[in-house]
Amino acid sequence: MPSISSIRGRIVFNSRGSKTIEIDVVTDGKFIGRACAPSGASVGKFEAQSFPENKPEEALSMLNANINRFLGLQAEDLQAVYDVLRSIDKTDNYSKIGGSVAYALSIAAVDSAANSLGVPLFKLLKPSKPYKFPFPLGNILGGGAHAGPGTPDIQEILACPMGAENIIDALEMNFKLHRETRNVIESLDKRFTYGKGDEGAWAPNVNNDQALEIIEKAVRNCGYTLGKDMAIGIDFASSSFWNEEKQLYDYARQGIKRDTGEQIEFANRLIHDYKLIYAEDPMHEGDFESMAVLNKKNPNTLITGDDMLVTNAGRLREAVKYGACSGAILKVNQAGSLYEALDFAKECKKNNIKIITSHRSGESTDSHISHIAIATSSKMLKSGVLGGERIAKLNELVRLIEYDLIAEMQDL
Repeated sequence: MPSISSIRGRIVFNSRGSKTIEIDVVTDGKFIGRACAPSGASVGKFEAQSFPENKPEEALSMLNANINRFLGLQAEDLQAVYDVLRSIDKTDNYSKIGGSVAYALSIAAVDSAANSLGVPLFKLLKPSKPYKFPFPLGNILGGGAHAGPGTPDIQEILACPMGAENIIDALEMNFKLHRETRNVIESLDKRFTYGKGDEGAWAPNVNNDQALEIIEKAVRNCGYTLGKDMAIGIDFASSSFWNEEKQLYDYARQGIKRDTGEQIEFANRLIHDYKLIYAEDPMHEGDFESMAVLNKKNPNTLITGDDMLVTNAGRLREAVKYGACSGAILKVNQAGSLYEALDFAKECKKNNIKIITSHRSGESTDSHISHIAIATSSKMLKSGVLGGERIAKLNELVRLIEYDLIAEMQDL
């Protein structure tokens, strides 16, 4: 089996122009694997810390000081890589070596192993069938932490082409809706500058209600039936406007404040009015009880935890006690290493929680998460809709059509 013969790290830049860590792992002296760590704008307080003291240079220095400890490891042995990482950094959140190092090193290692063995990464991570494509969950219109102050408080309105018969059809449906959404916005605002947020979503100067009305109209204009051909989802990112001191959700851009009961009512109204297939973080990251209320009332909607779960198996087990979630976001860099993220995925499957593998707003052109989504049988792949760093993930799904092992879409 391929063993790690050399490691090299460097500081590069992500899609927002921020510094991050990229790592090359070479096995058997010739097979290279490479991974670049992403970063989020809406960050859960329980997730792994990207860099020690928020300094990428410190993370790179820690990696360089400990490279020899990884040499000779079997590159596909995720636990062995994890064990060495944890022998270096015993903190809960990778505050010593940085979650970005854990992410890039663990993924580069298995990427190198897959190249050595001549197999696609998804097959190395999941050796046996079935393999199915996740539905692409595309960010169509957004605001919040991903866009400017004139945009909606709600962070993302997302498209899920549930009527698609194959992955090409699914991608084309999302692109069509994205284009038509621009047309609808332009019909309402002749001065619209085609501004977009971090993930390629349109970022118009509208409030939350107007944003959803725009998407609903765009769905109709495309000839789709809402909730049948094309479903939509919302990432509320509620923790970003939760005021802990006042115990209120402050929708500052729209000038509305909601208490917990009103937030539940608001989320329920949007779920029902727009036939949402997906509702991410409709309550703040610590409110398991209210998430459970929404989950019980909406069995046909994936009530999904992101900031609440942060790809952490322990947080997931806590949510299960309350019945808080039917869906879970999997972001490898929230956990730190790929080993921990796959452990989270196992816990999801054990508890019948549907997995949505996700990018971050600050991304690279890596396409590893497309393979991770297939390997974890994710129902959806949340990877944006436009922009080179987003298209890289979607085009990788197209390439994977060439493997006869994969044909069907996931069941929603």
